Amino acid sequence: MSSVFPKVASRLPSDAAAQERTPLVAPSGFREYDARWRYPQDLNLMGAQALGLALAQLMRRRHGRAALVVGHDYRAYSQGIKLALVSGLLAGGADVHDIGLALSPMAYFAQTALKVRGVAMVTASHNENGWTGIKMGDKPPLTFGPEEMQALKKLVLQGRLATRGGGRYRYVADMPTRYLRDLRGRKLRRPLKAVLACGNGTAGAFAPQALRAIGATIAPLHCELDYAFPHHNPNPEDMGMLRALSRAVRAAKADVGFAFDGDGDRCGVVDEKGREIFADKMGLLLARWLAPQHKGASFVVDVKSTSLFARDPVLQQHGIRTHYGKTGHSYMKREVQARGALAGFEKSGHFFFNAPLGRGYDDGLASALWICRMLDASRQSLSALAAGLPRSWMSPSCSPHCPDAAKYQLVERVRRDFAKAMQRGALFAGQKIVQLIEVNGVRAVLA
Repeated sequence: MSSVFPKVASRLPSDAAAQERTPLVAPSGFREYDARWRYPQDLNLMGAQALGLALAQLMRRRHGRAALVVGHDYRAYSQGIKLALVSGLLAGGADVHDIGLALSPMAYFAQTALKVRGVAMVTASHNENGWTGIKMGDKPPLTFGPEEMQALKKLVLQGRLATRGGGRYRYVADMPTRYLRDLRGRKLRRPLKAVLACGNGTAGAFAPQALRAIGATIAPLHCELDYAFPHHNPNPEDMGMLRALSRAVRAAKADVGFAFDGDGDRCGVVDEKGREIFADKMGLLLARWLAPQHKGASFVVDVKSTSLFARDPVLQQHGIRTHYGKTGHSYMKREVQARGALAGFEKSGHFFFNAPLGRGYDDGLASALWICRMLDASRQSLSALAAGLPRSWMSPSCSPHCPDAAKYQLVERVRRDFAKAMQRGALFAGQKIVQLIEVNGVRAVLA
């Protein structure tokens, strides 16, 4: 029996009783390729139900039926939000396969393992406590892009959501075991010691097992789950996290250090001397190692990545092509798939290994395993491998606050200013602007 769900509001009424009957979903939470809100200021539990109803409806429209893997990260409120989302999915007629506490790549893996088309992973990723979000997809290994996100947003905010029932719920208790078994591969031929920094986030429940399974010796750093994140946010681009990892690597006399974000789809790297190797250069090292084994292959890197990819002699020697694409895990996955690339590397730490190396989605644990295999095969230290790259400089990622309503206009204004400066021959940082790359925002090439 169907019924109409209460209309979604973008702000709650002042009356307390009315608040209990009002689903809250702030429109600003719908991003280009995932959804993020502050909880409970911008999203309440009824709002999560509404999202589930809309997602079930969108899946039925696109595929005739709705079946999804759902999981949640380790936050004080994530499981509650997931269960509210699940109630909406079930009311919308979707079959739900709940894998419980999980990493985002574990949820992506479960799509294939369970032969389920859809995924809805409740996670705030690397964001501070107080944030939540959902990573969604319905065509493995891809996640939603702008078209799907706009369709979902329209259903949630403009449609009259109706319940229909008929959904079935299944709890899948053994998915962590299946996921870790799938990652394992061959054991290392030489001993490697790795420090694993998890920032007390979800990766702490799984990363040590994954590295031990290939024979690595593990020195854990903040691997105990604690949703207060007492040391720092689990974010491999956070210099506080990387510096803590650097100190731990030197103290443990380890071969390498890995930092994982809150949902385990990104990986940061520190060499045995405690020096950070940003993800784009780490990607170049992996590409150099893979090139002789996969002559003529292609790689995809995001537009923020080092320009060394385009002129690297090792890649050129083996006929490797490199394509620069849009920043964002959903865009990168799509570009890697569309081009049939061997792998994709994003500066934020998302690495995408396509067949025969992986399943095409971003997985921080898989990235760490491939780096260990590279070190094992090369018989060199990570610092020695990095020393083989030309010297270049890259600043850490900066994320100044900008209201969602203003950010696209601001980027366009910056793009216009750079275009005018190049046209009149103005110098930037003392150098001439010779090219603007506008595949995603603007990147100025200087000479």
